Amino acid sequence: MTLTLGIAPLSHQAPATANYRFDGPKNRVLFTPFPRRLRARLGGVEVVDTEAAMLLHESGIFPQVYVPVGDVAMQHLTKTDLSTHCPYKGDASYWSVSAGGRTEENAVWGYEAPIESAAFIEGYVAFEGGRMDQWFDEDDEIFGHIRDPFHRVDARPTSRRYVVRIGDDTVADTTAAFVVSETGFGNRIYIPAADVATDGFDRSTTTTHCPHKGDTTYWSHAASGTTDVAWSYPEPLEEALRVAGYWSFDGEGVVIDRIDD
Repeated sequence: MTLTLGIAPLSHQAPATANYRFDGPKNRVLFTPFPRRLRARLGGVEVVDTEAAMLLHESGIFPQVYVPVGDVAMQHLTKTDLSTHCPYKGDASYWSVSAGGRTEENAVWGYEAPIESAAFIEGYVAFEGGRMDQWFDEDDEIFGHIRDPFHRVDARPTSRRYVVRIGDDTVADTTAAFVVSETGFGNRIYIPAADVATDGFDRSTTTTHCPHKGDTTYWSHAASGTTDVAWSYPEPLEEALRVAGYWSFDGEGVVIDRIDD
């Protein structure tokens, strides 16, 4: 994400505050090594085991893992008739994966004869996100997309006062928040649950996963009838441990004021 979205160096347009401009394609492609062992399983069968994975960074999208063909159990892959074309990489071939009594159609693609400017991706294949049962970064199981080594999450305490209102209700008032800065996003304010009027919220059935912060719990505001306007990470990953159980707010009717006395 760091390299490809927003005003990052591989985004579609260089920021105004840079002393460079790109003379090249609108979509920029960069191939960088992933630094650790990666494995993937389907139906309990290990289909990928590699220490030579690469991350393809392409303007406007999340990085995609590519695996050397030699590190894929190719006996579980069957080439199909599907083909797609990318003007920046070439024509992609597709394979279905069958292992452990499971079959995932067209779950793998690769560029067997990429265009000259992307020749470096020859000999690699990519797996569509979520089509394998499990992915492992060393021995940590991965949920969602692979963590981008160029992405950061920083949580810093702030004693400045923040007040959160939803409609006519003041739902939080604190001088003990954290400011969370995440690459590619604006700052978020996370407030300790003790400084939130939690009895005015109902827990939502919505859940999401962030590969850098963890699994999210959402709440809806009962008085205003607005849904999923607050969330927290009850058991965050290590990058967000400082905001475990803290609440953040966004959505319809939410106003967050910083009070500078």
